[in-house]
Amino acid sequence: MQWVKIFSSVDDALARIKPGVTQLLVVHQKRICLARLNDEFFAVADKCTHNGESLCKGKINYLGEVVCPWHGYRFQLKTGRESAERSADLETFPIKQDETGFYIGL
Repeated sequence: MQWVKIFSSVDDALARIKPGVTQLLVVHQKRICLARLNDEFFAVADKCTHNGESLCKGKINYLGEVVCPWHGYRFQLKTGRESAERSADLETFPIKQDETGFYIGL
């Protein structure tokens, strides 16, 4: 696994990614949907497995799921699992934070 630094510090990540909002990242030609719930971060593939829409255009619900804006498919941010098992699960990416920065694992 390769760790890619995406923010200079945890404080930088907290300031730039607001709670309950998604952010599109393109890291090594991969589209990644970065989301923050409270002070916890999650990273999943940005492409809905049902019809290919960008999940960064969707919303995060109270259950910790990102909801696809086209047909409402819901994916758990923690596991990538499609909540109703109607479509394939999303690829997830680990997040690592330390005193040297904020990283995503590819």
